[in-house]
Amino acid sequence: MHGPFEKARKGEPNIHQSWSMKLVALPLLLLIALIGYIVSHPEIAKWVADGVGAEFAGTVAVPESAPPTQIAQPGNRARAVTAH
Repeated sequence: MHGPFEKARKGEPNIHQSWSMKLVALPLLLLIALIGYIVSHPEIAKWVADGVGAEFAGTVAVPESAPPTQIAQPGNRARAVTAH
């Protein structure tokens, strides 16, 4: 009988280790399959772009009536700094 903190013997399968491998491998395989599908079907990119465009159709980042931004330019005057 094993205690709660004892390691499993070499011949004994560890259920937690096999589950953790499945939880890492399954999303990774799904990601690889999704990338492969997108590469083999280029029209998917247009479909996704159209969906995103429809989602954000009414939003405008900068209003058209906003004045253009003027960036401040540094002056070319030299100034002397004195400490007392």
